[in-house]
Amino acid sequence: MVWSFSDAGVVKVWSPSRLLSAGMSFFLHGGVCMAGRNSFAKLREAMSPESRERARGKAVALRQEMDLAELRNAMQLSQEELASSLHIGQASVAKMEKRTDMYVSTLRRFIEAMGGELDIVARFPDHAIHITTFSQIREDSSEKSTA
Repeated sequence: MVWSFSDAGVVKVWSPSRLLSAGMSFFLHGGVCMAGRNSFAKLREAMSPESRERARGKAVALRQEMDLAELRNAMQLSQEELASSLHIGQASVAKMEKRTDMYVSTLRRFIEAMGGELDIVARFPDHAIHITTFSQIREDSSEKSTA
């Protein structure tokens, strides 16, 4: 099957027999039927400016939302490297990446091991509040450990 998308967001599904009857060529690539061999640059050039802007906006949004495994991959870290930083086994990192619920402190350690900083923000319809309670707890515990 070949999927095509129009500027209006309409999705069309083309079967190989329909492509042949329409006089279109296709080839099988990894079990997927594809029409033609256009580069992405050629496809992008054929898009309207509005479609290109919508695609760019969607790409930006996708880069801002990642699960932990995607984030680790984006940071070019292996599970083994992250496990070494956290002083745990690779299997534990794999389990952490699959969890849907975990302690804030565990998530903070995971993010910090990748070189990041965890911020927690509560978003309301008319404003957003940066929650400082969790960072205050971390600062208090580090002060006690150095005293």
